[in-house]
Amino acid sequence: MTRDARAFWLRAPGKGEIRSVALPDPGAEEVLVRSRYSGISRGTETLVFSGGVPVSQYAAMRAPFQEGDFPGPLKYGYLNVGVVEEGPAHLLGRTVFCLYPHQSAYVVPASAVVAVPEGVPPARAVLTGTVETAVNALWDAAPLVGDRITVVGAGMVGCCVAALLVRFPGVQVQLVDADPGRSGVAEALGVEFALPPEAAEGRDLVVHASASSAGLQRSLDLLAPEGTVVDLSWYGDRTVNLSLGGAFHSGRLSIRSSQVGMVSPARRASRTFADRLELALELLHDPVFDVLITGTSRLDELPDVLPRLAAGTLPALCHLITYGE
Repeated sequence: MTRDARAFWLRAPGKGEIRSVALPDPGAEEVLVRSRYSGISRGTETLVFSGGVPVSQYAAMRAPFQEGDFPGPLKYGYLNVGVVEEGPAHLLGRTVFCLYPHQSAYVVPASAVVAVPEGVPPARAVLTGTVETAVNALWDAAPLVGDRITVVGAGMVGCCVAALLVRFPGVQVQLVDADPGRSGVAEALGVEFALPPEAAEGRDLVVHASASSAGLQRSLDLLAPEGTVVDLSWYGDRTVNLSLGGAFHSGRLSIRSSQVGMVSPARRASRTFADRLELALELLHDPVFDVLITGTSRLDELPDVLPRLAAGTLPALCHLITYGE
């Protein structure tokens, strides 16, 4: 016996479609999940949609339940919240988060889902994967009490990093973005906002998440001597140009990468992927994260929504996809 579901597939770079999918019956250690919401991880997913993943990164950029291969056809995505309709008793009827693409229902191992805590709305829970990225970044960055920290890039990831940093005691946080419209988001997060030319200098730490050469250069320019830029951006196949002839060497500045595909070395011996996901879900009890959900569309509208997100004609932080509601 099989069941039918609907899924978004990238047919070729820049062209998406909804396909029917036959689901198997779940096995003894599997769950059948009916999707309620999925979120578009705008930076990565628009790069995938546009065919911007370099050949050398095909293996590294595979999503956990991706089907097909880059540049397409493929099924991609990793922010899904649904309800368990069949599976082990302790999960039956529970709302769960899963790193699954945009699909109306799916069967996965029970170990691949994490129960959403009471008090975290299902729509907000789609941000789990992004908050998890921010948690990993701060494990990498290791901010100290009283640090002067700037986050460059007020997209989903940058905003999540800023929302967590503002909780650190004595830390001065500034969120920097070229779009003055992001000042309202910063205000809602309780973080100071600045345009790049007005950003405060002499920073101990800068977290870069704008995915642009200009943003990375400005991040370096903001550092105090011996300061560090932690770069979360995914550039795809784009070239990054930097000017390192100023204070980079004399100031002993550093650039470090952070990537969510592995648990940070600072916590790898004591935390698992599941621990990191559960921590992200606990942090999402804070309703401040709702400001990052900036639009909704139905699954059948996704082939038209992603081209607009990729072109920038549909401004969004996290754009929510709904299923049967």
